[in-house]
Amino acid sequence: MKSLNSALLAFSLLVSMGSLHAEPVQELEWDAMIPEDYRPDKIMAQFGDINALDDDDPRAQKILEELEAVWQEAPIVESLDGKRVKLPGFVVPIEGDGKKLTEFLLVPYYGACIHVPPPPANQTVYVKVPKGDAKIRQAFDTVWVLGVLSAKSFNSDLATAGYQIVAEEVTPYE
Repeated sequence: MKSLNSALLAFSLLVSMGSLHAEPVQELEWDAMIPEDYRPDKIMAQFGDINALDDDDPRAQKILEELEAVWQEAPIVESLDGKRVKLPGFVVPIEGDGKKLTEFLLVPYYGACIHVPPPPANQTVYVKVPKGDAKIRQAFDTVWVLGVLSAKSFNSDLATAGYQIVAEEVTPYE
């Protein structure tokens, strides 16, 4: 009996020590993923009033190409690398079988990556769901993603992501 009590005490100490060293979760806002000195509004201003152009206007096409190139190179916040975060956003599916989603892009607003141009790289996160157990009801669902953020880019046909997360948990945004 004494050895059982000793074992339970040792186990309790190990569990409590492990929880003391666990990385705290930082609830992240999308703006925190943009470097303070990066000004997308100034980038947009250099193109003038693009709303006055028709979609098939050659000038609009040229501006779109330039904007996409700039967005793909949008700088990230390196200090977020390795942080355990919880981030809300919209799901843009990449890989799954209809029942299980294993890869998706997380973006800050509905319709991103469907409308052109996609969000800047620093506003797009590639999410890998190792267990394929993301609790997602439908494409473009709003979710919370919990995991360790990596300041590493990912390219897909839909967009360039400036960050990646291997999801510990994906849950509906309530």
